[in-house]
Amino acid sequence: MAGAATASLADLLEASARRDPGRIAIVAPDGRTLTYGELDLAASRVAGFLRAHGVVPGDRVGFCLPKGLASVTVLFGAMKARAGYVPVDWHGPAARNATIHRDGKVAALFLGEARHDVLAEWPAGTLPKLLVRVPMSATGSAAAHANVMHPFPLGAHDFAAALAHAPLAELASPRRRDDLAYILYTSGSTGVPKGVTLTHENALSFVDWCSELYAPTADDRFSSHAPFHFDLSIFDLYVALKHGATLHLVGEELGKDPKALARFAADRRLTIWYSTPSVLSLMAEFGQLDTLDLSALRHVLFAGEVFPVPGLRRLTRLLPRPRYWNLYGPTETNVCNYAEIPLPVPDERTRPYPIGPLCSHCDGLVLDEQQVEVAKGAEGLLWIAGPSLFQGYFGRPDLDANVFQTRAGRRWYNTGDVVRHVDGEGFVYVGRRDRMVKRRGYRIELGEVESALQRNPALREAAVISLPDSAAGVRIDAHVAPVTPPLSIIALKKWCADALPPYMSPDRFVFHATLPRTSTEKVDYQALKAKSSEPSP
Repeated sequence: MAGAATASLADLLEASARRDPGRIAIVAPDGRTLTYGELDLAASRVAGFLRAHGVVPGDRVGFCLPKGLASVTVLFGAMKARAGYVPVDWHGPAARNATIHRDGKVAALFLGEARHDVLAEWPAGTLPKLLVRVPMSATGSAAAHANVMHPFPLGAHDFAAALAHAPLAELASPRRRDDLAYILYTSGSTGVPKGVTLTHENALSFVDWCSELYAPTADDRFSSHAPFHFDLSIFDLYVALKHGATLHLVGEELGKDPKALARFAADRRLTIWYSTPSVLSLMAEFGQLDTLDLSALRHVLFAGEVFPVPGLRRLTRLLPRPRYWNLYGPTETNVCNYAEIPLPVPDERTRPYPIGPLCSHCDGLVLDEQQVEVAKGAEGLLWIAGPSLFQGYFGRPDLDANVFQTRAGRRWYNTGDVVRHVDGEGFVYVGRRDRMVKRRGYRIELGEVESALQRNPALREAAVISLPDSAAGVRIDAHVAPVTPPLSIIALKKWCADALPPYMSPDRFVFHATLPRTSTEKVDYQALKAKSSEPSP
């Protein structure tokens, strides 16, 4: 575990820079690199620049940048100044990104010049007190953007000025583990962003647990597939840099090309990989993994959604050497459950693997709707406590009141996920509470319908949504992507008739080449609902 001196995520970078300043810390999407010494100095200069322009401990520093050298430098610079960072989706809608940064009341905003459109979404006179323009040439992104200096408001600063500033001097007050580290914005069921506020203590407890379980070394080469506004990035960034390893940033364009992504993993001799199951499934199907040398891989981690067993079986047969880990946890807890996948995956297995026992730094309870602990093996809502538990939703005490409770002097968080505990397996994920519907008097978990469809070998992907219906109360639409189109609706209906009771069978099937995904590679259920609401052809 980290020693008492580790009070901040920035301390992890500084310790690695002292040990070996010449070791490569970051490899950007365009191939440029930063050593530990270079990254530490650049972040210290950004921190000095922030403090000189009025950013104080507890402030928020926003950035809208592609994944690259500039974004890593900014987030560490913010934390060195004892501020928290607030990242947004580089490709996200301008209005949404501006809404997030306004909601987070950012004191400073680092904005890539190609996203000048974000500025138009700020009401007049409300821009952050410190606005920094970052030219695309400084980002280290492989994205093809015209490097045109768009007109920024008078008083905006250039990123070069931040990198040329004197490094931050010793802070008057030391860093604290309960300082704000970052705010990650997630969409609730309504699609309205909410800011998950996390401290250094929250993140370090997770990083320390990962260090014990995966025993990384300075010789490891980590992938960084997740964008920085997605909680999977916390593992990539801080576990890698704590141990002096090299982090290989995956740009947004590369991240969506399974064949190129597989070659990237082979060419970079990556040893530790972490992404959503959908990314791994596409790599297994289209990445020609059997033609590549991926023997360096020793750990493959996945999280964010259920991994359908057919895709997991295909992947592990193509790459049988690594150890595979199913990690579970909402952004509010980071990872709180984990399970190693025993190999090989049997031919007869159809059920998704469990989310497993609790991590050593987390405690859990399974409670019913009246917040009474259920009998062992019964279904209930998973509540989590422990040092990784977030502080609350930024500026939203109304939301906090709905998800927290105090029991025996401890704060507990309602994940909203329905689980049951099975001896020998740990926790089994059943589904989301907010994805349970009632139709014709029956309670239906949409995740169970999805799971039945995902077991169909003719389908690459399947997702299920519900819509109001005047006759049945609820209509169930199944959105599917066949392995080899066309696929007949009759065949799908027969599959559902064999796998589900009649009241759970979908009313309608909607076909896609691939299912729409959010910027964090999860199924975009809002887009599916919009598609289902369109008039039938």
